[in-house]
Amino acid sequence: MASQIKIMGIVNVNDDSFFAGSRVSGAEQFMARVEKLFEDGADVIDIGACSSRPGSTYPGVEEEWRRLEPVLEAVQKRFPSTLTKALASEPSNGNSSPLPAAGGYTGPRFSIDTFSADIVQRAYDIIGPFIVNDISAGQSDPELLPLVAQLGLPYVAMHNQIPFVMEGKELRPIADGEGDIVTRVTGFFRGFEQRAAAAGLSDWILDPGFGFGKDVNENLELLDRLDELQCFGREILIGISRKRMIYQPLGLTPSDPRTLGETLRLERLAISRGATWIRCHDVCLGQA
Repeated sequence: MASQIKIMGIVNVNDDSFFAGSRVSGAEQFMARVEKLFEDGADVIDIGACSSRPGSTYPGVEEEWRRLEPVLEAVQKRFPSTLTKALASEPSNGNSSPLPAAGGYTGPRFSIDTFSADIVQRAYDIIGPFIVNDISAGQSDPELLPLVAQLGLPYVAMHNQIPFVMEGKELRPIADGEGDIVTRVTGFFRGFEQRAAAAGLSDWILDPGFGFGKDVNENLELLDRLDELQCFGREILIGISRKRMIYQPLGLTPSDPRTLGETLRLERLAISRGATWIRCHDVCLGQA
């Protein structure tokens, strides 16, 4: 089982994400964290230019791109192709270096945490294929799912019941029905299946969206019953690293070492319940 788990390491190019250890400023700090995460065993690096912590505000597409563009150019320069297969051999020139081997993983080595089709297209024009990690599951931008399908990119769809703002307009998330949290999340992804199929998108990963409108008890129930989401036949990504559901019941903070210990314990539980992707701030052997 351990060899099937993919680790997605988090790098935030903003100063507002809830865990300070994931934040970087500038391309040099960015690349140093990227290389450290790869060395520690990450399969994919997830780049976030905008915070999604409770109370955060989306700064707009142009500001998101202002933060992303220089680090994506650094990625393109250091890793001319982001695909594992292309990087398994020696670098093609003196200015590039191959990514570390990722045991058995052959997909894109970077993902971008965005819900904007404009950002996806601009990023693709610089670095080529990457994973689109969308906290709105296509609800914020009607052009996103068709574009992802057209470009043939892997896609992470996340359940999110918090209203979000796109270009100054508040958008209400699609209602996910009545019942307990697992019933509601399941209903939501039944609807997403239809939206994805209509857009021609077949390569998608399911993210239950820990946090994002769920209280601590709902998060823990969702984690304990994660295996029920295997009914979709999709890979399952969980992102619980250092979140409120972990540190608040223990009276800790996100940066407390004990928060990391509890994070690792619950990530192992998630793997036992069917998770195949772990999105995390700390890449540790204990995760797999």
